[in-house]
Amino acid sequence: MTLVSVVTPSFNQSAYLEQAIRSVLEQGYPDVEYMVMDGASTDGSVDIIRKYSSRLTYWASEKDSGQADAINKGMRRARGEIVAWLNSDDYYLPGALASAVAALESNPQAMLVYGNMLAVDQAGQTINQLRYRPLTLDDLLCFQIIGQPAVFMRRAAFEKVGGLDLDFHFMLDHQLWIKIAMQGPLVHINQTWSAARYHPLAKNRAQASGFGREAFRILDWAEAQGALAPILVRLRRRARASVYRVNARYLLDAGQSWNSLKAWMRALTIHPPTALARLNLLGSAVLNLAGLGRLRQMFLNQRQRRLSG
Repeated sequence: MTLVSVVTPSFNQSAYLEQAIRSVLEQGYPDVEYMVMDGASTDGSVDIIRKYSSRLTYWASEKDSGQADAINKGMRRARGEIVAWLNSDDYYLPGALASAVAALESNPQAMLVYGNMLAVDQAGQTINQLRYRPLTLDDLLCFQIIGQPAVFMRRAAFEKVGGLDLDFHFMLDHQLWIKIAMQGPLVHINQTWSAARYHPLAKNRAQASGFGREAFRILDWAEAQGALAPILVRLRRRARASVYRVNARYLLDAGQSWNSLKAWMRALTIHPPTALARLNLLGSAVLNLAGLGRLRQMFLNQRQRRLSG
């Protein structure tokens, strides 16, 4: 049986931490080691961790330098051939680990496998279903995003690229996928493996604009990599437009509709197909600026009711 190592980084997420922990421990997969790396929480998280400590391989509650640092610390203890991390406000769906192991065993050339993902609200109600497609290194360099909770990697690949870069705090996972894709193929499995929680204190909401800024930094980093530079020459317009498209998305989430519209228009001038593939960003920004944001919210509410029903 293939050993799987899972790391959960956490800081003051007591409202969601127990569900994350239980989603790992209740997988029913017989060979898993689980480590919880808490960043010296003060909200009762440690009491939750202690409740499950006898079933954890390792846990610690100590100050760290952020999410990437906590994950890297846990990964240094990992012995599993397959590794993953699960943030403390996300959770796995039943059977995720077994399916990921089967996928990697069936695709020995793959460095990483990923499934589909639910987006849920703070109460755990489904607000969206995120279905991905097979992606290449080219796609990642053009900022096609993979939902991190649905990703499982070979530990050898994670270690070979040096783990997570401590200089990135928002799109740290995307930069890691690029580094791993330079080592070998990624494989998509058309199954839903996890749920990512969107709530007011989550980084993707509370600090949404930081994601767009970091996308520009990742592109700058990629252009400085000798192995990637020739690829980015070929993808130059598409990749640059994609950064502006990503920025438009996160600026919209941050409530900066005018800046979001400007970023989308910039993408349109650089590479029209990239911008036009996300016309919904244009529509949402325009509705918000026209004072009709409630129409967009009505659509989102209707979608949530349909998915939850």
